[in-house]
Amino acid sequence: MNAAITRAQVHFLAEQCSEAGEDFQPTATRLLKKQRRLSRFFETNSGPLGLVSGQVALYMLSVCLRVVDQMGGRLYKVNSSHLEAAQARVNDALASVFPADDGFFERAKNYTDRAQPHLLDEVLWALYERPDDNAEQAHLEDNHKALIYVLLWTAVEAIDMVWQPPADWSPEDYVAPETAEA
Repeated sequence: MNAAITRAQVHFLAEQCSEAGEDFQPTATRLLKKQRRLSRFFETNSGPLGLVSGQVALYMLSVCLRVVDQMGGRLYKVNSSHLEAAQARVNDALASVFPADDGFFERAKNYTDRAQPHLLDEVLWALYERPDDNAEQAHLEDNHKALIYVLLWTAVEAIDMVWQPPADWSPEDYVAPETAEA
């Protein structure tokens, strides 16, 4: 696994996607087209979610891709072998985080053997804690939120397998823009 992108960095980059609104759409489309195998995996496995939840899941996938893309380095294409390995890692952990009840959020967040844990914590925050009641994910059923999280967890595991950070990159070097000195 790669070193974890910091929580502050993940949150800042994810919020940039959210704040961009409709302007993020071309970037999201480009990233999803580049990772067509991963997009198809989502389209195939999000069927039980229905249209709105499926769209939320795909949008959140594009945000995850954008966060990693913004870190630089090289993001290779996810293939079926990466997805199979990611599914195996996640499937081994499902008994530790399910059922999709009131404790799911805490169990998922406290599960330590995850690639890019801060990115996955951002996903959990967006699904379960985001203060914006107008956000689509605020109105999803708990079982849909849990399935979206599992799909994104699988995706992040696969993305981390194909991401080669810049040679000189270190998460400790990051200074959040709001705390940077002018």
